[in-house]
Amino acid sequence: MTKIMRVAMLAMVLAAPALPLAAEDNKPGRISVTGEGMVAAEPDMATITLGVTNEDREAQKAMAATSEAVRRILDRMAAMGIEPRDMQTRNLSLSPRWSDRSSGGRAKIIGFEASNMVMVRVRDLSALGGILDAVITDGANNFNGLQFSVQEPEPLMSEARKQAVADAMARAGELAEAAGVTLGPLIEMSEHGIARPRGMAMEMAAARADAVPVAAGEVSLQANVSMVFAIAE
Repeated sequence: MTKIMRVAMLAMVLAAPALPLAAEDNKPGRISVTGEGMVAAEPDMATITLGVTNEDREAQKAMAATSEAVRRILDRMAAMGIEPRDMQTRNLSLSPRWSDRSSGGRAKIIGFEASNMVMVRVRDLSALGGILDAVITDGANNFNGLQFSVQEPEPLMSEARKQAVADAMARAGELAEAAGVTLGPLIEMSEHGIARPRGMAMEMAAARADAVPVAAGEVSLQANVSMVFAIAE
């Protein structure tokens, strides 16, 4: 190999690392932002989860008492206008009750506990207080909460998404102005972190003999977007 060829090959090796660096230097700058949008609305539906729990020395009697109470509750809600599609059994269980083992003796089954939980959607909020009062009267003694929502959330979510995009674009414009650059075209956009209406917890012990007082208030629907803009040259 001649001296000229060796010098040429060495020059090529030395020049190779400079290519990626040059390409990286030419990559346009970017501005990444997130935007939030929130819409509040008056709820028009409530979802309640309630049930009946009974104990007895015999499993069959515990389950029979629970089933009878749940049957009364379902019949009452149907009579008050709740449609079958809005009533669904969520959990049905039968479990043994054991004797106290603190004395060191062998634990024994001393009875059984039967439970039946039902989820109910109430589409007429004006009837909600009366329904809660009625199911308590009919034997409901297990209440896992109440959640307000809207029956048609998509129009509200669409408005929340528009607000989120507008918020992100405004933030990107502010950042570009503060940095003394010109905001370029949108490169990437994604939606994440959609928040549905929050529920309101209630305890069965708070129920009174008359119609249960309920305040629906407002529900909020939230949308979040991430956007990436180029910096114009």
